[in-house]
Amino acid sequence: MADQPADKKFFENLSGAGKAIGVLTSGGDAQGMNAAVRAVVRMGIYVEAKVYFIYEGYQGMVDGGDNIVEVSWESVSSILQVGGTVIGSARCKEFRTREGRLKAAFNLIQRGITNLCVIGGDGSLTGANLFREEWSGLLEELAQSGKIEEEAVKKYVYLNIVGMVGSIDNDFCGTDMTIGTDSALHRIIEVVDAIMTTAQSHQRTFVLEVMGRHCGYLALVSALACGADWVFIPEYPPEEGWEEQMCVKLSENRARKKRLNIIIVAEGAIDSHNKPITSEKVKDLVVQQLGFDTRVTILGHVQRGGTPSAFDRILASRMGVEAVLALLEATPDTPACVVSLSGNQAVRLPLMECVQMTQEVQKAMDERKFCEAVKLRGRSFENNLNTYKLLSHRRPDAELPKDDLSCSTNFNVAVLNVGAPAAGMNAAVRSAVRVGITEGHNMFAVIDGFEGFARGQIKEISWGDVGGWTGQGGSLLGTKRTLPAKYLEKIADQMRTNNINALMVIGGFEAYESCLQLAEARARFEEFCIPICVLPATISNNVPGTDFSIGADTALNAIVETCDRIKQSASGTKRRVFIIETMGGYCGYLANMGGLAAGADAAYVFEEKFDIRELQANVEHLTEKMKTSIQRGLVLRNENSNENYTTDFIYQLYSEEGKGVFDCRKNVLGHMQQGGAPSPFDRNFGTKISAKAVQWISKKLKETYRKEEGKVFANTQDSVCLLGMRRRNLLFQPVVDLKDQADFVHRIPKEQWWLKLRPLMKILAKYKTSYDVSDSGQLEHVARHSPKEAETGAI
Repeated sequence: MADQPADKKFFENLSGAGKAIGVLTSGGDAQGMNAAVRAVVRMGIYVEAKVYFIYEGYQGMVDGGDNIVEVSWESVSSILQVGGTVIGSARCKEFRTREGRLKAAFNLIQRGITNLCVIGGDGSLTGANLFREEWSGLLEELAQSGKIEEEAVKKYVYLNIVGMVGSIDNDFCGTDMTIGTDSALHRIIEVVDAIMTTAQSHQRTFVLEVMGRHCGYLALVSALACGADWVFIPEYPPEEGWEEQMCVKLSENRARKKRLNIIIVAEGAIDSHNKPITSEKVKDLVVQQLGFDTRVTILGHVQRGGTPSAFDRILASRMGVEAVLALLEATPDTPACVVSLSGNQAVRLPLMECVQMTQEVQKAMDERKFCEAVKLRGRSFENNLNTYKLLSHRRPDAELPKDDLSCSTNFNVAVLNVGAPAAGMNAAVRSAVRVGITEGHNMFAVIDGFEGFARGQIKEISWGDVGGWTGQGGSLLGTKRTLPAKYLEKIADQMRTNNINALMVIGGFEAYESCLQLAEARARFEEFCIPICVLPATISNNVPGTDFSIGADTALNAIVETCDRIKQSASGTKRRVFIIETMGGYCGYLANMGGLAAGADAAYVFEEKFDIRELQANVEHLTEKMKTSIQRGLVLRNENSNENYTTDFIYQLYSEEGKGVFDCRKNVLGHMQQGGAPSPFDRNFGTKISAKAVQWISKKLKETYRKEEGKVFANTQDSVCLLGMRRRNLLFQPVVDLKDQADFVHRIPKEQWWLKLRPLMKILAKYKTSYDVSDSGQLEHVARHSPKEAETGAI
């Protein structure tokens, strides 16, 4: 747990002594807002600034009095796991008037607040920007009326504004995800999974209406995540005659023995003439045309409620810290900015550029320029839509691509899972099979990894075989950790027998290592001279070449859910510390990110060495904590963080050293982290990267097919690739090039991005530590992407 050195600036350079920061939540509430508030308060106090809650949003700012209160470290304890916003949110007509903003300015000046952190939607942030622009004029007016001194006008001459977007609709341009969106998807998918079981029992059709008055993100991603038959969104209305097309598709699916149909409707769905498409209208159409037993479920405010997901807690915490840094570094010339997420990076963008683009989307929809509206929504939205279109409609055989390659059969592509099971693997297999069939390939499933491959457990798999797979946990194909090295000859025989022309391997470090072995065996076995693609899928998130792996998000949510319950138990019995062991092999991702999302006091990982002095310092820290009103502790330990300082050892040390001050309990989470239904993120991530991988395979097959010999021959390094998320982009990287980035002894990447977030967890747990801000302070501009960028871009 030693402090990490910062590359450029240290704590001393970040001092906000004398500054006052006000934080408010405005507009509709969203899960994760409390995590953002907590991060702003604790980071503000960390840099020695005064931090104030502004209760009830802009209404509280206008009313003043007890609505603006200075807060302490303890004020934000136990709010991380609470949905909604504990400081309240309200619509405020008065703030829209100059008179109202005059009152608000006076109330802020009374407390010396000239830095505002606003968490809300585009309306709230636009209001904040107007307030900032008028600030000096408002102060002069207050001075002229004698309400404040002339000295105050000079002292508080500038107002700095930084925004964070809290909106479950994900309707704000400039960010891949807004705070609350992932949690809303969790609520929707929980309902869809529950409905699917009852719908199958009775052969029913369900029409689900989800939120999204102006943005179809929730509907679109939900449809991807559950394999819905049809989706209606405002940005991409159906073509003329959609009623007949939808009914034909539903009846075809029913004829293929599919026992249920799911149709998802965004509340703002429209047709190509901008007329509303309601869930009731869709239901009536299905009943009248097909006579199917059809039900409507309107999810409503359920989507806003509940506890925030692990993703939203981490996102909000990172954004909150970045917002404080942006406020401290702001100058009079800096435009009001909004903290956004681009791929895996927290970035700052000019607020009004984002607002302008958001408004342009609505304008494009009003003018029925729907393709433009989709592009303006950003790369992530466009990729979601393109993937859904690929997977949802099976084209008739006559319409499938016919290669003029003069080969006797279409290309045969095999898919297999390797390593431990991970939630989302099945979504990836489904996506691969359906996109492969759409591309004109014959798709083959390999049972039980490379062991099954060697035994010939290979079967052709059809479109219908993978129906309903997205919501299934584990690995339906079966999976083994066995590497191919000892079966190379048998595997080569099976590839020759089944004429396998390309391979997709889905799994963790074993999958990466397997493909490396196949690449190195090409000199001996020509059968391996084919396009091969690795998709990272493991809860450990320990694959080189990618920031995220399929399955890690689901495991993280399982850990956080357990930690929430444990913290509740600890709160009931005062002065208790829990030691929790997480999985991950030698990779500390789950322990570290779980600690950040659950509000842990410490997280021990292999990548950051710790000794007995660190353990002692942590015990002393917890002893001090027990003297405050927060009389509980949470410590996470990665299973292989240290061979001597085991979970039992740490538990016994804490128990002994804490005698008379706190007692200890330990919990080994074990294989529950591998189980359960995949999270929306893992379903979506697995689906999208798998679709992209199959398209890459198709391209490589065409490039490497030797017409004169009637076979595929690929022997270059870039024909065996791993598809990974790196910072902001999805990249195909040759497995050979990643060898130098891998620690094969401990099965982890040599460099891991999440280690930069280690100090963040410590700061939020009240440790004095250095914080690396070398990635901060870069104000960027909103990118308007080209179609080519969409192909290589964000997930």
